[in-house]
Amino acid sequence: MEQAIVFDRVTKRYGAVTAVSELSLDVRPGEMFGLIGPHGAGKTTSIRLMCGLLRLDGGSARVLGLDPVRDHRRLTDRVGYLSQRFSLYGDLSVDENVAFFAEIHGVASYGTRRDRLLEMMRLTPFRSRLAARLSGGMKQKLALACTLVHEPDLIILDEPTTGVDPVSRREFWMLLSEFLSQGMTIVMATPYLDEAERCSRVALLDRGRLLALDDPDSLRKALPGTVVEVIAVPQEAAATALSVVPGVVDVERYGERIHVRIGPGQPAGEAALGQALKAAGVEASVVRLVPASLEDVFISRLAEVRFDRAEPRER
Repeated sequence: MEQAIVFDRVTKRYGAVTAVSELSLDVRPGEMFGLIGPHGAGKTTSIRLMCGLLRLDGGSARVLGLDPVRDHRRLTDRVGYLSQRFSLYGDLSVDENVAFFAEIHGVASYGTRRDRLLEMMRLTPFRSRLAARLSGGMKQKLALACTLVHEPDLIILDEPTTGVDPVSRREFWMLLSEFLSQGMTIVMATPYLDEAERCSRVALLDRGRLLALDDPDSLRKALPGTVVEVIAVPQEAAATALSVVPGVVDVERYGERIHVRIGPGQPAGEAALGQALKAAGVEASVVRLVPASLEDVFISRLAEVRFDRAEPRER
C-alpha cells in the first residue's frame, strides 16, 4: 500500500538558516503520525512543505502519491490543513463559516455533512453564534469542522491544541480518535510530549533534523539504562547530589520531579540515590523506579546528537 507521505532527504532554507535538513520520513495510511519538537524544531516548515505551500531546496516529497507543489490543486481536494492561525471569519456564524469553506472546496451538497460535523463537535446549539463570540476551544473545533467538510483523505494539523484549555484538548483528541477509526490519516505537529504518546508513530525533531522515528513504546524501550524519579527539596541541591552518583548518566528536572537516568549495568539504584540525598542533607519524599518517558528519550537523543556535533548542551 502506497505511503500517505514520503520525505526523502528534504531540505528547506530561509536565507542562511536551514529550517529542515535532509529530513527523511514516511507516514502510513490510516495512522496518526506526530511531528514532535520544541519551537524552532522545523515542524511548521515540514507541514508547509507537505501541503505544497513551500518549495523544497533539496530532496523530494510525495503526498498521497502527488508532488505537493506541481500537483497542488489536486492535493488540496484530498488534504485538510489546520494551521496554527486558522482564519475563521468572526463576523460569520458557525453555520456560515462551514458553508464558506465547503464552497471554497467546491462541495455542492454539504448540508448533511455540516450537520454531522457540528453534532460531533457539540456545536449544534451554537450554529447561529458568530465565530468571534466562541471560546478558544470551540473555535478550534469549528476550525476542525471547516477543515473536514470536504471529506479529505489526510488531515494535517499544526499545533492545534496550543493555548487550548485541558477540557477542550481532551475533547479535541476524542474527535481525532473518532476520525482515525474511520480510516483517515492524521499528521499532527505538537510540542507536547504527552500528546505524542497518543500517536501511532512519532518523529522527534531538533533544529530541522530527525532525532528518532518510531512508535512511542519502542522509543521508550530502546532508551539504555533505567530511570528513577525523585521528588526532593531543595531541588537544586538534590540535582547536584544526584549528578555525581557513580553510574548516573543524566539528571533532568520536570517541574517538581527529577528524572535520574542510570546507565545499563551500573550498580546505582534507588538505595544509592537515597543515600546520596541523605548525605547532602536533602529531604526526599519520592525515590522510585519509573518507566522511561518520551521526555527522557528526547533529552537523551538530543544530548547524543549535540555531543556528536560538539555543541554545548542547553540546560
